[in-house]
Amino acid sequence: MTQPDLFLRFGVALAIGFLIGLQREFAWGTKGREIVAGERTFALISLSGCLAAMLADFSGVPLILFGVILTVGVMAVVAYYVYALQGHTGLTTEIAILLALMIGILCFWGELMLAAAIGIATTVLLSLKVETDRFVSALTRQDISAALQFAVITAIILPILPNQALLPPPFDVLNPFKIWLMVVFISGINFLGYVLVKLVDPRQGIGLIGLLGGIVSSTAVTLGFSERSNRETGFEKPFALAIMAAWTMMFAKVLVEVGVVNFALLNLVWKPIVFAGLVGLGYIVYLFLAQRTTEEGEVALGNPFDLSSAIKFGFFYGLVLLVARTAEIYFGDIGVLVSSVLSGLVDVDAITLSVSDLSRTGLLDSNVAARAVVLAAMSNTLAKGGMVLLGGSPGLRRVMLPGWLLMLATGIVAALFI
Repeated sequence: MTQPDLFLRFGVALAIGFLIGLQREFAWGTKGREIVAGERTFALISLSGCLAAMLADFSGVPLILFGVILTVGVMAVVAYYVYALQGHTGLTTEIAILLALMIGILCFWGELMLAAAIGIATTVLLSLKVETDRFVSALTRQDISAALQFAVITAIILPILPNQALLPPPFDVLNPFKIWLMVVFISGINFLGYVLVKLVDPRQGIGLIGLLGGIVSSTAVTLGFSERSNRETGFEKPFALAIMAAWTMMFAKVLVEVGVVNFALLNLVWKPIVFAGLVGLGYIVYLFLAQRTTEEGEVALGNPFDLSSAIKFGFFYGLVLLVARTAEIYFGDIGVLVSSVLSGLVDVDAITLSVSDLSRTGLLDSNVAARAVVLAAMSNTLAKGGMVLLGGSPGLRRVMLPGWLLMLATGIVAALFI
């Protein structure tokens, strides 16, 4: 090991320890209040881990490393006991001390990227106390029960499902394992959005709620704010901003789904989707500048891990797969495109995943699959625009109409050049 390499490892250990300690000092080290460890102590702990690992390695005596770990562990226990006598029972800082020590050990072992990643993740997690507390308080017993049911069913059922087609064409696309795997995938994406919505304070704005809600269900956002526009007058532009943000997020979600299932197809799909999304983004900027408001954002979203919803999506996804495959066999490319438009009116995720998978396995031409994805996204946007026209207030309809038509026209025209 060269001298510069050795200094680099100790330097990274020092920096990571200081970063974690800085967060602890900022969070709890208020004037007149002592904490277990601040930025200097954490930096020294990380250095101690790195030095202990070096001494153990150079001397060939691993007990040196174990002794340091044990010593720091005992110190953390004593600190916890002292603070517990004062009425403070949290273990967060004590656990962070042990993490800082082990990060220092990783640094000497040369795992600098892993050590940095763990250190940054630790610091971020420590900084999210307010947000995570808000998320936990916003959860209901039904949310936890739904997540646990989904996890149990997935862990038990997914591994034993047959990973092959059981019937001849066009039923050859019905692979039980892959269908439920797609259910897990889309539910995971939707749950991420669900968590983010729970983390965000509604007072932070309608637009942000619409943007995050679009990860879970842009349709739910559209229906929610369209209904509110009939009860709350004067907020047509903020409501339109939330709806347009949800639609734009839907386009980003489509790109993620295509990229995960069939990355090669993304090269054909991204331009029309991005162009339509940029139009939506431009209209969002216009709405944001046109009228700002302190109105709170709120939209009713179901837990994506609800078992009945997951089963319904799995059934619908399998049905869309079958319809697309049948249309391709009996009606050619036109049949696939028509089925994509019709499916997109109901759900864009299922048809996006379906044609992406068919293209990946060679059962569908890539250009046809790309057009199908774009047309499905535009069809879904058309359907949600219809919801605004039918369920929104006259003012909301007037505000939404230009952005809606521009987004549709951009996506459809761009799809013609695939």
